Amino acid sequence: MKASSAKESILKHIRKALTHPVPAPFQQIEKTDFAFTPSEEDLAVLFAEKFTSLLGQFSFCVNEEDLVDQIKALAIAQKWNEIYCTDQNLRDAFVSFGFDSFSEKSLAESDVSITRCELLVARTGSMVLSSVESSGRTTSVYAPIHICIAKSSQIVFDVKDALIYLQKKYGDNIPSQISFATGPSRTADIEKTLVVGVHGPKEVYCFLLDK
Repeated sequence: MKASSAKESILKHIRKALTHPVPAPFQQIEKTDFAFTPSEEDLAVLFAEKFTSLLGQFSFCVNEEDLVDQIKALAIAQKWNEIYCTDQNLRDAFVSFGFDSFSEKSLAESDVSITRCELLVARTGSMVLSSVESSGRTTSVYAPIHICIAKSSQIVFDVKDALIYLQKKYGDNIPSQISFATGPSRTADIEKTLVVGVHGPKEVYCFLLDK
């Protein structure tokens, strides 16, 4: 049978099936609510524990100056020469505390990228990134190392809470890209062996400001 004939045969069966709808299976099963009971543990502590268990690097900062000092020291220790950041508010804050080592090279040529985020999800250790708050669609993905800067006031308990927040914040103007990044990229597709950094950053840092 030719490819075009096979395609037409498949489409014919689909059209026929659509004209004879069938009832949904298992209608007797009530809708399950997958809500999780909020932990009594501090959300920042819960996020830090989960995030680091997923190979993320976490650091708590008492204020902006402490944040800049920590990243400056890390950049020197790790020999990061090209630091990419297009968020002007972040750049201005860093410069005000004596950090002016941002690169003017492209993201592809950078050692590390720095962005903000929408939220942090404590239960899963996830960072909620968007094209609005994370400096575009690619900044948090293409650099080999991603640094996310967040505030303690941005932590929510569960994914459900994050979705409700985003809906209220943006309404019908949802950003073109929203992603939940949970630690460095990883895959186990090859012989079920976990490999980190295959299709995204190899290292992910979260610096949390106490505010």
